Amino acid sequence: MKKKEVLLVLTDRWADWEASYAIAGINSTQQYDVKTIAIDQYPKVSIGGLRVEIDYSIEDYQCFDHLAMIILPGGYSWKENNVDKIADFVRDAHDFGIPIAAICGATIFLAKHGLLDNVKHTGDEWQYFESVLKDQEKYHGHDNFVSAQIVSHNGFITANETAAVDFAYEIFRTLELHTNEELEIWHDTFKNGMIR
Repeated sequence: MKKKEVLLVLTDRWADWEASYAIAGINSTQQYDVKTIAIDQYPKVSIGGLRVEIDYSIEDYQCFDHLAMIILPGGYSWKENNVDKIADFVRDAHDFGIPIAAICGATIFLAKHGLLDNVKHTGDEWQYFESVLKDQEKYHGHDNFVSAQIVSHNGFITANETAAVDFAYEIFRTLELHTNEELEIWHDTFKNGMIR
């Protein structure tokens, strides 16, 4: 049986640590393969200096039949970047029933494009979130913002920049990678430490 794909959307200066728990856990299973996708095929360099090859360009990814999830890590370029191609791609995938997971600056990107208007969501601190989006005509989701580490609602997982472990936990839960008991043990260990 062919593995389903989980796409990691990369931009220049992406936050490598924010998706690290999630992609390592996903890629170690038999069900899924993590693949990278971007607006072009040029390698993307993370904030930590990791140079990552791109598996797919968004224009070339037309069929969602073998897609299980899209993950958008944060990073410096989301605030300055209004790449409509990425927003359109995410919108099409969500309409197809694909879960979308975004953390930190990627939540602001989704909000800028109106993708979180009808979804309970979070992101970095509300004052910061609002200040970045105050002039954005496409964001009408103010009443749906929740001050929380992570929110999962209506096919979207959103998290703030300090929630990498919670983000991975919710992604694992959505993809049904492990039993609930296994997930709780994993979450407790990585959230609170092995030695207490």
